[in-house]
Amino acid sequence: MPRLLLLCLLMTATLPLAAAPDTVLLLHGLARGPLSLIRLEAALRAAGYRVRNLDYASRSAEIAALATTTLGPILGDAPPDGSRIHIVTHSLGGILVRQYLHDHGVPPALGRVVMLAPPNEGSEVVDRLREWKLFQLINGPAGLELGTGEADGPRALGPLPAGVEVGVIAGDHTLNPFFSALLPGPNDGKVTVAATHVAGETDHVTLPATHTWIMWRGDAIAQVELFLRDGRFDH
Repeated sequence: MPRLLLLCLLMTATLPLAAAPDTVLLLHGLARGPLSLIRLEAALRAAGYRVRNLDYASRSAEIAALATTTLGPILGDAPPDGSRIHIVTHSLGGILVRQYLHDHGVPPALGRVVMLAPPNEGSEVVDRLREWKLFQLINGPAGLELGTGEADGPRALGPLPAGVEVGVIAGDHTLNPFFSALLPGPNDGKVTVAATHVAGETDHVTLPATHTWIMWRGDAIAQVELFLRDGRFDH
């Protein structure tokens, strides 16, 4: 073998392998679907992430069951290439992540988590309307667990596990004056800004966004990308 070719082969063998891109899981909110996060999906793919825009039947079961069946098959095993798995959620999706961490612990490959408009302390809308048959039909078992009581799903989960980096993006604009009349303080039409906070969060930012459309806003998408990259928001 010519010495020049041998030298090239030896040099190539010592070059570090390119790191595998991280994966971002997208989790939609209650009574929504993957299409609601399609703009965010496109932006994250353009930023170089592998993206899995998950679908789950959000109105079919209680939060604990949804968390296990949706996230368990993905987070149960670390990726063989050593990459990390980040998660970006909207609304109920954030509670599913908290439930999974509460029930199963922190997966070794878990990266950063960004929650858009999460009802981390529940919603007074659920407190007031959960006995209505139409509300029950529309929101299903998981939706009825999103109240503000101590026994309700979000508050019963307690603080985030130590070491998990979570950024929360809240909205303070509303298109639903009926629901907003049930909410004390600035809100996005479904959840108050105060109720989006969770003990142990890494960072929190509020945008002039509504609950339904926050994930379509360019500024929200930019904040998601920033937190996934640097672990902080632009204040």
